[in-house]
Parts: sequence; structure tokens; C-alpha cells
Amino acid sequence: MSRDIAIDNVTHHFERGAFLETLRQRVAFRTESQEPDSGPALRAYLSDEIAPALAELGFGSRLYDNPVAGAGPFLVAQRHESDNLPTVLTYGHGDVVRGYEAQWRGGLSPWQVTVEGDHWYGRGTADNKGQHSINLAALRAVLDARGGRLGFNLKVLFETGEETGSPGLHAFCASQREVLAADLLIASDGPRLGAAHPTLFLGSRGLVNFKLSLQLRDGGHHSGNWGGLLRNPGVVLANAIASMVDRHGRILVEGLRPPPLPDAVRRALAGIAVGGNPGEPEVDADYGEPGLTPAERVFGWNNLEVLAFKTGNPDKPVNAIPPYAFAFMQIRFVVGTPWEDLERIVRDHLDAHGFAQVQIEVERGMPATRVDPDDPWVQWALASLQRTTGKAPVLLPNLGGTLPNDVFAEVLGLPTLWVPHSYPGCSQHAPNEHLLGSVAREGLRIMAGLFWDLGEAGPAVLQQRQRSNNK
Repeated sequence: MSRDIAIDNVTHHFERGAFLETLRQRVAFRTESQEPDSGPALRAYLSDEIAPALAELGFGSRLYDNPVAGAGPFLVAQRHESDNLPTVLTYGHGDVVRGYEAQWRGGLSPWQVTVEGDHWYGRGTADNKGQHSINLAALRAVLDARGGRLGFNLKVLFETGEETGSPGLHAFCASQREVLAADLLIASDGPRLGAAHPTLFLGSRGLVNFKLSLQLRDGGHHSGNWGGLLRNPGVVLANAIASMVDRHGRILVEGLRPPPLPDAVRRALAGIAVGGNPGEPEVDADYGEPGLTPAERVFGWNNLEVLAFKTGNPDKPVNAIPPYAFAFMQIRFVVGTPWEDLERIVRDHLDAHGFAQVQIEVERGMPATRVDPDDPWVQWALASLQRTTGKAPVLLPNLGGTLPNDVFAEVLGLPTLWVPHSYPGCSQHAPNEHLLGSVAREGLRIMAGLFWDLGEAGPAVLQQRQRSNNK
């Protein structure tokens, strides 16, 4: 009974093809939550695939209907060993984006795992079936090595609507706080910093999508007869946006800028290089907030983007001054940004700069979350990853993208540790999505080591954290 045996168990599981076979079985479920008729497939994935797999590990599970009508169900499973042990919550999502079968390269199917060298193609291999399958396989390896025990209590939450914005997840978790009560979240989603870099991230940036629009008149007017006499809404709106973010990407709206980087965040991001991997675009060194490194710009700061801009008829331009223009905007932001007050902040800014006619519609938002990088759970996890891999893991205070981490951090009040098993070039959400076999193998070993270490050191780390919080 040892850590090495647990890691050897899961390595053998990978090398004899058992992990690949399980993944093939799960990818075959067409769990496209964006499709209106996906309900039976989403429920079957939980009831026919995940629940039996968890039962083999000693979990009792229950399916719950979503409080949002028409949205996919939830599964909650529990494995309790002792009231004196830490309780961990883990999470996964069984849904995937649309398969887009016709767009995949010849010889590939979104619903079959095709192995070509290190690339394992199939929808959900990276997001999220491959990732939660790694974690479940690692749990089995630890149970086998420790004689049927983990050394901690474990709860599992699966949803089936993450790819459509996690409808009902907040309400469900709020109503099931006691059922889901835990000391820590450990889960896997999103990419590593790079394929060769074991990564730990502690939350995610938030986001708000909003629309700016300007309607100046009912119809277009000849640009020769009226040019220079009528305001062009495209020109006005472009200047309104330019008053918010300059040509170098620096945010000019003071209320949309974050607080200064905390020292712990700056230390965590020191020396981290972003980009440079095969197939990735080259980072623009002179774009974004001046004085920050690329890692600080994407993981420690806010960015304001124009996702789409339209005026007139771009497909068939005519010689007319258009009556209308609109832009879809997005801000990604870190902890400390007053995102819930975005509409007022932008309204005040536009009014002060002479753009009172520009209308604002806030479409949706999600909070930013971040655990303190100096938290005892963080330091414990980093040490575990390094012990298993022999590499210094990358610590990201938060993911550059957005996950429903606020549910765990704010609704359930948990410190959150995310150990991703994908990489930036995985074609997530696109045709030819894939998992790297080498990353899967290392991920299995990482998680077996992490779960083993939790059974060994979890109670002491929990006590240390409680003492720190009580000071």
C-alpha cells in the first residue's frame, strides 16, 4: 500500500488500453446540450454510464431534474468514510457542443475516438469527458492501492448543460447546499498553459457580454447628396468604442479597470510565458495594458473586446449613409472589478464623452473568482504535482477564460483547485477536437498522486487552513 503503487496502477490502466476503451464508450453518447432533443442522451449518459461507474467505486448516486424547464439533469454521488476526514467535492459535465460532423477531417467522426499518434480525436475527448474520466480512473487506482479506502470523503456533481451556460446550476447548488457541503473543490476543465506544463489554476476570469447600438434615423440616405450633412452611426459608434479602449487595447473606462495586481498574483505569474506553442498565434507584445507581462495581461488583468460590429450592409455595400450601427462587446475581468454595475459605468462614460445617443444592453455576466495563491490547499497541491511529475507546475491564479466556478466559490463557499488535462491546441468546441495521449497519461498519474496525498495529508492541511482563517 503506497503512493507509487497507486500511480503504477493508473499507468498500467492507461498502457493496457483500458482508459481509451472507457473514453470511447463515453464519447459515443451524443450529449449535444445545444440540441433541443438532447434530453434523453444527457440523462442516459448520467444514468447508464456515470452512475454505474461511480457505484463500482462505492458511491451512492441520485439524479435530479433541473429547476430550469427543459434543461439537462444533474447527478450527485457521495462516498463517506468518516466524519473526521475532509470532504472533497469534484465536478464534471457530461454535455458537449454540437458535433458538426460534416466539418471534421476525412476519416474522423465526433462520436468515435480515433487515435493518430498522440492525438485522440472525438467530441468531448478534451471537454470534458476525457478530463472527468481521468479523475475517475485515478480514484479507482487509489482505492485499489489503499485497500478500498480513499482517506477522505468525496462528493461528485455532474451537470449536463455547461456548454449552454449551465442553466439551473446556481439554483440547484443553492437549494442543495447541505448535500454538496465540502471543504474543498478539486476538478478538471480547461487547458494547461501548454501540453508539457502541468498546471493548477484557482478560479476563472469573469465575463460580461453587452451590446452598443445607435439608431439615428429610419432609413439610409444617398452618400453623395447627404454626405457631410448627416451623422454616420458607424463613425459615431466607432468613436464611442475608441473612447472606451485605445488602439493598443488599453481600457480607458476607469470603472472597468481592475485593482492593482496583488503581490501574491504577481509572484505566481512571474516567469510564465504565454503562447509559443505549435499552431498558436504570435502574442502582440505592444497590445494590452502597458507595463504588464503577457501572463499578467491575460491572467491578472481585464480586456475589453469588440466581438462583432455592423453598420449598413457589409455583404452588399451601397452608396448610402446607414441609419443604424451596433457592436457586440465583451469584457473579461478579474476579481475586484465592479462588473454588476457595468451598465451604469459605461453609461456615465459615454454620456461624459458626448455619446448620449448610444444605447447599452447588458446581455449576460458571470463573476470572477480566485483563491489566494498562498492558501495552504494551493501549496499542498503544487507540492503534490511536482512530486509526481518532477516538474515545477504552472500556477495560474485564475484561468483566462470563464468557468462556472462562482457556483463553487461563492454559492458553496469552497476553495477551488482546478487541474486541467487538456492543452491550448485541442480544438475545443471546433471540428477535430482531441486529447493528447501523453497529457492523459500524465494527468492520470498526477491525479492518482493528488488523491493519494489528500488521503495522507488532507486532515493536517484542513486544520492549517482553519487556523489561518481564525487568526
